[in-house]
Amino acid sequence: MADRPIKELNWKTPLEAARKPSLNQIAKMGICGIMDPIAPGIPPGSDTATLALLGYDVLKVYSGRGALEAIGSGINVLPSDIAFRCNFATVNEDLVVLDRRAGRIVNEDAAKLAESLQKIRLDKPSIEFLFKNTIQHRATLVIRGRPELSTAVSDSDPEKVGEKVSEIKPLDESPEAKRTAKILNELMHKFYKVLKGHPLNKKRAGQGLPQANIILCRGAGTIPNIKALPELYGITAVCIAATSLIRGVCKVAGMKLIDVKGATGTPQTNFVAKAKSTVQTLKTCDFVLLHVKATDVASHDGNIKQKVELIEKIDHMIGYVLDNIDPDSTYLAVTADHTTSLMTGKHEGDPVPIAIAGPYVCRDDVEEFNERSCAKGGLNRIRSMDLMPILMSLLGKTKKFGA
Repeated sequence: MADRPIKELNWKTPLEAARKPSLNQIAKMGICGIMDPIAPGIPPGSDTATLALLGYDVLKVYSGRGALEAIGSGINVLPSDIAFRCNFATVNEDLVVLDRRAGRIVNEDAAKLAESLQKIRLDKPSIEFLFKNTIQHRATLVIRGRPELSTAVSDSDPEKVGEKVSEIKPLDESPEAKRTAKILNELMHKFYKVLKGHPLNKKRAGQGLPQANIILCRGAGTIPNIKALPELYGITAVCIAATSLIRGVCKVAGMKLIDVKGATGTPQTNFVAKAKSTVQTLKTCDFVLLHVKATDVASHDGNIKQKVELIEKIDHMIGYVLDNIDPDSTYLAVTADHTTSLMTGKHEGDPVPIAIAGPYVCRDDVEEFNERSCAKGGLNRIRSMDLMPILMSLLGKTKKFGA
């Protein structure tokens, strides 16, 4: 949700340009500041940013994104498995990337293509794989088997349109890395062969839609070794999110996952249903993380108008929460996991705004929730991994350090 000032909004950020009375109310009721997801100037991935928001030192515990995506999609990832985040993408005959998201292919089409890929068999019978689509172009791949595999492999995704799909290479001299790279290259080639000839892609071509004719994979990872939040703080914790990555991070952190009808992880998500689920869940749980992906999507697509509109929908969602909780017994923190720039379409290393409201919070003079206003608040500038200890302290869940 956080962004930079842009010319098209008279050098305001989308948060400054949007009408957002509920977000502003939280800022007025609470204490505000800005937060560095990792450290000043370091652009975070959504994986590291969310781990940090939950209080983990990602420089110590991060073990790659792939396993988090897979776990969040419902795959039972084993400790020895290697997992990857994937995209359905569009390439030409020379394997040059034309669209990294295959026109944000709809879930139904992606599911049909994923089903056909799962039927592929590798030349090495001791190796198995699981491929599953999640939301739109996103998917996850898990490889398991013997002998051992390695996360020390490069990505096939060049991360730029107009560049050729990359060959996957070992990143060290270990036999495990070499073996894993060889398996992945074989799999990517077989994926391409199946997708290229799939009837659905021929139909999409006839409709003038980008063909989802290749799989790009990146972010090799294993399950991170972290202590669960219930163990750390003695709390019951719940995650309300549609995006597989966020669900995976939260599940690894020991949080219960709640499914909400109409929650899609896209700009078309059911904001009010998520708000209602949050209010209901708070009646029986200590901590709820409510996640919205939509503003990030708008930034990646460079859609200024949509991003402002989505912030206003988020504000309406938060308004429902405010109207249906007891402000004398509930703490509410609003922030972003990272900055996504409308101009660059990328995650940036800028700090994000944070506001915390609730009983006994020492209010400051900030009256609006945005990047510039929150920078003047009483929290000053903190790290994302500081947020959870602050919230747990307010709940009386932290222990004294020292005698």
